[in-house]
Amino acid sequence: MTGNPRRCVCPGSYDPITMGHVDVITRASALYDEVVVAVLGNPDKRDTFSHDERVELIRQATSHLTGVRAASFGARLIVDVCREVDAGVILKGIRGEVDYGYELPMALMNREMTGVETVFLPADPALSHYSSSLIRQIAGYGGDVAAMVPEAVLQPLTQRLREGGS
Repeated sequence: MTGNPRRCVCPGSYDPITMGHVDVITRASALYDEVVVAVLGNPDKRDTFSHDERVELIRQATSHLTGVRAASFGARLIVDVCREVDAGVILKGIRGEVDYGYELPMALMNREMTGVETVFLPADPALSHYSSSLIRQIAGYGGDVAAMVPEAVLQPLTQRLREGGS
């Protein structure tokens, strides 16, 4: 293993951060000395919030946790982020079989390329159906997503969607 095994990176687009994300980050913070919440670009997705806005929303949503920091890393390989922050572990929340099937080949490739291990943390069943894209869709149609996103996200999300964000 390369990198600090007591530091993990939780990568994602976090557009926006959901209560499911907060749950995984909270549980990761109990397992690792430091959790780096890495906001990464995804060229296949249309952004609702800028990377800087997402980092700020993550900071607000996780301000009650120690050892958690959020940062934007643009569009790049997660193993390069791990090298930059000296993390030995990639931590991924897994909602079910589809996530596992998607994430496993990447985890194996990341380990082969760099020795960085991936740890899968199963989602809380009560939150496993949450996804940023579904929450954006519900909120875009005026649905109530207050229980699905941190308090700091609700107002900016609904305002952005009213303004015509994705």
